Amino acid sequence: MVRARTSAAVGLALAAAVTAGCSSSGSHAGRASSAPASAGASGAAQASPAPTESNPPGDIPDNQAYVAYRPAAGTFTGFTVKVPEGWARTEQGATTVFTDKLNTVRISSATASAAPTVGSVTNTVVPRLKAQVPKFAIPKVTEVNRHAGRVVLLTYQGDSAKDPVTGKVVRDAFERYAFYRQGHEVDVTLSGPVNADNVDPWRIVSDSFAWR
Repeated sequence: MVRARTSAAVGLALAAAVTAGCSSSGSHAGRASSAPASAGASGAAQASPAPTESNPPGDIPDNQAYVAYRPAAGTFTGFTVKVPEGWARTEQGATTVFTDKLNTVRISSATASAAPTVGSVTNTVVPRLKAQVPKFAIPKVTEVNRHAGRVVLLTYQGDSAKDPVTGKVVRDAFERYAFYRQGHEVDVTLSGPVNADNVDPWRIVSDSFAWR
Protein backbone atom coordinates (compact mmCIF):
# COMPACT_ATOMS: atom_id res chain seq x y z
CA MET A 1 0.00 0.00 0.00
CA VAL A 2 2.88 2.36 0.75
CA ARG A 3 4.39 1.68 -2.68
CA ALA A 4 1.02 2.42 -4.33
CA ARG A 5 0.66 5.77 -2.55
CA THR A 6 4.26 6.69 -3.41
CA SER A 7 3.72 5.90 -7.13
CA ALA A 8 0.54 8.01 -7.18
CA ALA A 9 2.36 10.98 -5.63
CA VAL A 10 5.17 10.76 -8.17
CA GLY A 11 2.66 10.63 -10.99
CA LEU A 12 0.90 13.77 -9.77
CA ALA A 13 4.21 15.62 -9.44
CA LEU A 14 5.21 14.73 -13.00
CA ALA A 15 1.81 15.90 -14.35
CA ALA A 16 2.16 19.23 -12.53
CA ALA A 17 5.65 19.77 -13.94
CA VAL A 18 4.50 19.09 -17.50
CA THR A 19 1.55 21.48 -17.10
CA ALA A 20 3.78 24.25 -15.73
CA GLY A 21 6.26 23.77 -18.59
CA CYS A 22 3.53 24.11 -21.21
CA SER A 23 2.13 27.22 -19.53
CA SER A 24 5.58 28.83 -19.37
CA SER A 25 6.27 28.03 -23.02
CA GLY A 26 2.95 29.61 -24.12
CA SER A 27 3.68 32.75 -22.09
CA HIS A 28 7.09 33.21 -23.72
CA ALA A 29 5.59 32.71 -27.18
CA GLY A 30 3.01 35.41 -26.54
CA ARG A 31 5.69 37.91 -25.51
CA ALA A 32 7.87 37.10 -28.51
CA SER A 33 5.03 37.58 -31.01
CA SER A 34 4.19 41.06 -29.67
CA ALA A 35 7.56 42.57 -30.67
CA PRO A 36 7.15 42.42 -34.48
CA ALA A 37 3.62 43.90 -34.23
CA SER A 38 4.95 46.87 -32.28
CA ALA A 39 7.71 47.48 -34.80
CA GLY A 40 5.22 47.34 -37.67
CA ALA A 41 2.98 49.93 -36.03
CA SER A 42 5.93 52.26 -35.57
CA GLY A 43 6.88 51.99 -39.23
CA ALA A 44 3.31 52.79 -40.33
CA ALA A 45 3.20 55.87 -38.09
CA GLN A 46 6.30 57.32 -39.71
CA ALA A 47 4.61 57.31 -43.13
CA SER A 48 1.32 58.77 -41.88
CA PRO A 49 0.18 62.40 -41.46
CA ALA A 50 0.60 64.02 -38.07
CA PRO A 51 -1.92 62.57 -35.59
CA THR A 52 -4.98 64.59 -34.67
CA GLU A 53 -5.43 65.46 -31.02
CA SER A 54 -8.54 64.43 -29.09
CA ASN A 55 -8.50 67.68 -27.10
CA PRO A 56 -6.38 70.12 -29.12
CA PRO A 57 -5.36 73.50 -27.65
CA GLY A 58 -6.66 75.28 -30.76
CA ASP A 59 -10.16 76.21 -29.59
CA ILE A 60 -10.79 79.96 -29.95
CA PRO A 61 -12.46 81.26 -26.76
CA ASP A 62 -16.20 82.01 -26.91
CA ASN A 63 -15.53 85.54 -25.60
CA GLN A 64 -13.02 86.36 -28.35
CA ALA A 65 -13.46 89.95 -29.60
CA TYR A 66 -13.19 90.85 -33.30
CA VAL A 67 -12.04 94.01 -35.07
CA ALA A 68 -12.43 95.17 -38.66
CA TYR A 69 -9.35 94.77 -40.88
CA ARG A 70 -8.87 97.15 -43.81
CA PRO A 71 -5.91 96.68 -46.17
CA ALA A 72 -3.16 99.29 -46.08
CA ALA A 73 -2.82 101.88 -48.81
CA GLY A 74 -0.83 100.65 -51.77
CA THR A 75 -2.75 97.37 -52.01
CA PHE A 76 -6.30 96.62 -53.05
CA THR A 77 -8.35 98.31 -50.34
CA GLY A 78 -11.88 97.60 -51.55
CA PHE A 79 -12.97 95.29 -48.75
CA THR A 80 -13.14 94.79 -44.97
CA VAL A 81 -13.22 91.64 -42.87
CA LYS A 82 -13.34 91.03 -39.14
CA VAL A 83 -10.37 89.28 -37.51
CA PRO A 84 -9.79 88.20 -33.91
CA GLU A 85 -8.54 91.09 -31.79
CA GLY A 86 -5.03 90.84 -30.36
CA TRP A 87 -3.63 88.29 -32.82
CA ALA A 88 -0.12 88.80 -34.21
CA ARG A 89 -0.11 90.40 -37.65
CA THR A 90 2.39 90.05 -40.48
CA GLU A 91 2.24 91.49 -44.00
CA GLN A 92 3.96 90.51 -47.23
CA GLY A 93 2.82 92.24 -50.39
CA ALA A 94 -0.90 91.67 -50.89
CA THR A 95 -1.07 89.01 -48.15
CA THR A 96 -1.79 89.68 -44.49
CA VAL A 97 -1.64 86.93 -41.87
CA PHE A 98 -3.06 86.95 -38.33
CA THR A 99 -1.91 84.20 -35.95
CA ASP A 100 -2.48 83.15 -32.36
CA LYS A 101 -1.06 79.94 -30.97
CA LEU A 102 -2.15 77.27 -33.49
CA ASN A 103 -4.75 79.27 -35.44
CA THR A 104 -4.30 81.43 -38.54
CA VAL A 105 -6.31 83.85 -40.68
CA ARG A 106 -4.66 84.50 -44.07
CA ILE A 107 -6.03 87.22 -46.37
CA SER A 108 -4.74 87.59 -49.94
CA SER A 109 -5.95 89.78 -52.80
CA ALA A 110 -5.20 89.73 -56.52
CA THR A 111 -6.62 90.81 -59.85
CA ALA A 112 -8.59 88.13 -61.69
CA SER A 113 -10.13 88.09 -65.15
CA ALA A 114 -13.06 85.91 -64.06
CA ALA A 115 -14.84 84.81 -60.93
CA PRO A 116 -13.60 81.56 -59.36
CA THR A 117 -15.77 78.49 -59.86
CA VAL A 118 -15.83 75.02 -58.38
CA GLY A 119 -14.13 73.79 -61.55
CA SER A 120 -11.39 76.45 -61.64
CA VAL A 121 -10.51 75.96 -57.96
CA THR A 122 -10.47 72.18 -58.40
CA ASN A 123 -8.25 72.33 -61.48
CA THR A 124 -5.82 75.09 -60.47
CA VAL A 125 -5.84 75.77 -56.73
CA VAL A 126 -6.02 72.18 -55.48
CA PRO A 127 -2.94 70.99 -57.46
CA ARG A 128 -0.97 74.05 -56.31
CA LEU A 129 -1.79 73.48 -52.66
CA LYS A 130 -1.08 69.77 -52.98
CA ALA A 131 2.49 70.70 -53.97
CA GLN A 132 2.85 73.27 -51.17
CA VAL A 133 1.08 71.80 -48.12
CA PRO A 134 2.68 68.77 -46.39
CA LYS A 135 0.40 65.70 -46.37
CA PHE A 136 -2.33 67.63 -48.24
CA ALA A 137 -5.56 65.58 -48.15
CA ILE A 138 -9.35 65.47 -48.35
CA PRO A 139 -9.94 68.45 -50.66
CA LYS A 140 -13.58 69.39 -51.16
CA VAL A 141 -14.77 72.32 -53.30
CA THR A 142 -18.29 73.71 -52.98
CA GLU A 143 -20.26 76.92 -53.37
CA VAL A 144 -21.67 78.45 -50.17
CA ASN A 145 -23.60 81.58 -49.21
CA ARG A 146 -22.08 84.28 -47.04
CA HIS A 147 -23.28 87.83 -46.35
CA ALA A 148 -21.14 89.06 -49.26
CA GLY A 149 -22.93 86.64 -51.60
CA ARG A 150 -22.10 83.34 -53.25
CA VAL A 151 -18.47 82.23 -52.72
CA VAL A 152 -16.34 79.19 -53.55
CA LEU A 153 -15.20 77.26 -50.48
CA LEU A 154 -12.28 74.82 -50.49
CA THR A 155 -11.78 72.68 -47.39
CA TYR A 156 -8.79 70.39 -46.89
CA GLN A 157 -6.30 69.08 -44.32
CA GLY A 158 -2.52 69.29 -44.06
CA ASP A 159 0.39 69.14 -41.64
CA SER A 160 1.61 72.34 -40.03
CA ALA A 161 5.22 73.45 -40.19
CA LYS A 162 7.40 71.91 -37.49
CA ASP A 163 7.51 73.98 -34.31
CA PRO A 164 11.04 75.42 -34.10
CA VAL A 165 11.17 74.88 -30.31
CA THR A 166 9.32 71.61 -29.67
CA GLY A 167 9.64 70.05 -33.12
CA LYS A 168 5.94 69.17 -32.95
CA VAL A 169 3.79 68.95 -36.09
CA VAL A 170 0.03 69.52 -35.86
CA ARG A 171 -2.63 68.21 -38.23
CA ASP A 172 -4.56 71.27 -39.47
CA ALA A 173 -7.98 71.79 -41.05
CA PHE A 174 -8.33 74.59 -43.63
CA GLU A 175 -11.26 76.64 -44.97
CA ARG A 176 -10.42 78.79 -48.02
CA TYR A 177 -13.09 81.27 -49.18
CA ALA A 178 -12.70 82.88 -52.61
CA PHE A 179 -14.59 86.20 -52.89
CA TYR A 180 -14.81 87.99 -56.26
CA ARG A 181 -16.09 91.30 -57.61
CA GLN A 182 -15.26 93.41 -60.69
CA GLY A 183 -11.88 91.91 -61.52
CA HIS A 184 -10.69 91.46 -57.93
CA GLU A 185 -10.42 88.21 -55.97
CA VAL A 186 -9.86 88.07 -52.21
CA ASP A 187 -9.04 84.73 -50.64
CA VAL A 188 -9.62 84.30 -46.90
CA THR A 189 -8.05 81.11 -45.51
CA LEU A 190 -8.84 80.01 -41.94
CA SER A 191 -6.86 77.20 -40.33
CA GLY A 192 -6.42 75.47 -36.99
CA PRO A 193 -5.97 71.99 -35.51
CA VAL A 194 -8.24 69.22 -36.70
CA ASN A 195 -10.95 68.58 -34.05
CA ALA A 196 -10.69 72.12 -32.67
CA ASP A 197 -14.17 73.59 -32.20
CA ASN A 198 -13.83 76.75 -34.28
CA VAL A 199 -17.02 76.55 -36.35
CA ASP A 200 -18.53 79.69 -34.84
CA PRO A 201 -15.37 81.86 -34.96
CA TRP A 202 -14.69 80.93 -38.58
CA ARG A 203 -18.31 81.70 -39.46
CA ILE A 204 -17.99 85.13 -37.83
CA VAL A 205 -14.90 85.90 -39.93
CA SER A 206 -16.21 84.59 -43.25
CA ASP A 207 -19.63 86.21 -42.78
CA SER A 208 -18.06 89.56 -41.93
CA PHE A 209 -16.38 89.98 -45.33
CA ALA A 210 -17.81 93.01 -47.16
CA TRP A 211 -16.90 94.88 -50.34
CA ARG A 212 -16.35 98.64 -50.03
